[in-house]
Amino acid sequence: MRFALTSFIFLVLMSCTSPNQQALKLTVLQTSASGHKLTELEVSPVAVSPIDTIEIDPSVHFQTIEGIGGAFTESSAFLLNNMSAAKRAEIINAYFSPSGANYSLTRTHMNSCDFSLDHYSYAEVAGDTSLDSFSIAHDLNDLIPMIKDAQTASKDGFKIIASPWTAPPWMKDNNDWNGGKLKKEYYSTWAKFFAKYVHAYREQGIEIWGFTVENEPLGNDANWESMHFTPEETADFVKGYLAPQLTKENIDAKILVFDQNRGEDLLEWGQVLLTDAELLPLIHGTAVHWYASTYDWFPENLQKTHALAPEKSIIQTEGCVDAEIPHWNDDQWYWSKEATDWGWDWAPEKDKPLHPKYVPTFRYARDIIGCLNNWVEGWVDWNMVLDRQGGPNLAENWCVAPVIVDVEKDEVYFTPLYYIMAHFSKYARPGAKRIKADCTAESLMTTAVLNPDGSIAIFVLNTSVESKHFVVKKEGRVKTITIEGSALQTIII
Repeated sequence: MRFALTSFIFLVLMSCTSPNQQALKLTVLQTSASGHKLTELEVSPVAVSPIDTIEIDPSVHFQTIEGIGGAFTESSAFLLNNMSAAKRAEIINAYFSPSGANYSLTRTHMNSCDFSLDHYSYAEVAGDTSLDSFSIAHDLNDLIPMIKDAQTASKDGFKIIASPWTAPPWMKDNNDWNGGKLKKEYYSTWAKFFAKYVHAYREQGIEIWGFTVENEPLGNDANWESMHFTPEETADFVKGYLAPQLTKENIDAKILVFDQNRGEDLLEWGQVLLTDAELLPLIHGTAVHWYASTYDWFPENLQKTHALAPEKSIIQTEGCVDAEIPHWNDDQWYWSKEATDWGWDWAPEKDKPLHPKYVPTFRYARDIIGCLNNWVEGWVDWNMVLDRQGGPNLAENWCVAPVIVDVEKDEVYFTPLYYIMAHFSKYARPGAKRIKADCTAESLMTTAVLNPDGSIAIFVLNTSVESKHFVVKKEGRVKTITIEGSALQTIII
């Protein structure tokens, strides 16, 4: 009787696996609430006939990927400097080595930001319009050593986008680190500041790939470093000062405008900046952040922004679990619908629906997939490393990072967010093309890329609690896959 039952199960499994299914060879990596962490799964026949299909067509291309990664901040660099050499190397390699997340696109701050230890500028001598006092000496302690260590760990290298939170207070109309505007009389000096920064970092062996004109030019209610620009002022500064200064000094750094949230403001700024015939040749594209909502990636706004200037890039330059203190060694929290963002407490009542409680791992994976499916070319996380308080942060603006450290105990916690990021950064490489990927399952989110080495990576997110079976189909060849509930998969062909 046992032999007959075994034979029956074998025949059922064989009936679900056609010769064509065997012909499509692939690797499946999974991160899940059940405990998988970029774990390679054995792809076994399933005794279920899937009704859903993910069909990819590598001949249909969309945008080219610039890269995926995170930000170098003084807070992260300071923490690394206070870890043992072994733990520091472990974290750096986890982010930048080919065996780790292999980050390819990064960001850093010019002058201080909220994730700095204190306010500082590279030109603090008031009235020094020639910038003779300019110096990046402050960065030599923490920030630059972190970047250099990352360069050593990285095989393919990575791009760096630099963003100012504010000019020195003496250049501003309120003479303060927070809020205020850049005085028009200092537009030329501020443009020189960008060029000085490139040269100074180059002397340290660090190339700056691009700039955003200003981090969050709409401001942050003056809670930490900020400087306000209108879209018209941005266009004026780039056309009349920044772009000419970079050209004059033979600096081929990309210029990205906006650098704030993907809500209504993105469309308002796009209507001004991306329809300016004089400005367009001078900029690389638009930078965006995700803080307008915890679950909506605003596909309509991204599509409309792309349509305004199809030849220009859209790059996500910042996102994080904000307004939260990290949960230490508690993987399940990152898979639970418990996190809140700034809007949970402070958003206007009409915007509260945009800021519900959310699952941190889902937020990252949903947003990256949603962005890639709507013309975004790069995706950059915020701090790479924070402490158990979610800092250090001079404004007490606590946040979560993929890697949390306890400096006193010299301990490291790689949260599930690290593995979610690694799914994309390892397998959607610079130069990859997003390709057509049609999914019939409403409960799954998916996107796919064709990498420069010819490999295809399909990213599949299952936010339901139930396992799902689906067929991957490519050029007539198929393979049946099972994804657990609450899981992200990268399928490599």
